[in-house]
Amino acid sequence: MDKVVPTAADAVADVGDGASLAVGGFGLSGVPAVLIDAVHRSGSTGLRIVSNNCGAMDSGLAVLLSAGRIARVTGSYIGANKEFARQYLAGELEVELIPQGTLAERLRAGGCGIPAFYTPAGVGTQIADGGLPWRYDGEGGVALTSPAKEVREFDGVPYVLERAIRTDFALVRAARGDRHGNLVFRKSARNFNPLAAMAGRVTIAEVEELVEPGELDPDAVHLPGVFVRRVVALTPEQAREKRIERRATR
Repeated sequence: MDKVVPTAADAVADVGDGASLAVGGFGLSGVPAVLIDAVHRSGSTGLRIVSNNCGAMDSGLAVLLSAGRIARVTGSYIGANKEFARQYLAGELEVELIPQGTLAERLRAGGCGIPAFYTPAGVGTQIADGGLPWRYDGEGGVALTSPAKEVREFDGVPYVLERAIRTDFALVRAARGDRHGNLVFRKSARNFNPLAAMAGRVTIAEVEELVEPGELDPDAVHLPGVFVRRVVALTPEQAREKRIERRATR
């Protein structure tokens, strides 16, 4: 029941080439940066990433992206990540862009054992009809496009069928966690972390504060330990490292 491993390197040692990873975080909030850096140091390449976005300000998943370690991204937001856009348009990266709510539900469904679900999001667009560019050829043309999806009516309203997402691994960050893998997330860092954790077959959590079993109020647990395989306790310095994408004052 003690799921704590000594180091981040030990926790990701079996993340090999071509592995699929669901990664929590949104922008720079709740990003498992220590685990991502450990994957980078391991040398794994050809990774297939499922995450809302692919890092920002040269941190988080941007570390793997800039090193050319990512082969495919399933996400919702490219944003101001110029290297992401460059690799996508140059044909170096395959990208499946999907609605943000659909991404969240596909991850949750995967964790709950639901193989697919219907949603109205994307009906009447290339999300449902197919034809979204997944990969460019590097010369301005499209090399690979998304397939059409099943559309069905319920009570006169059309819905598109979306498949659940399951990945080989999941990397998440929590504010607190115990040795059994029960996790508590802080405010906006909760974002995609619980959903990514549910979708991973092997979920690895970095926690800012490690506590003993029984110290967490059961009513306060956001993700039960049944979804978590490994826990890495961060050092105080690692826990304090939280970058701000756009600093604002008032």
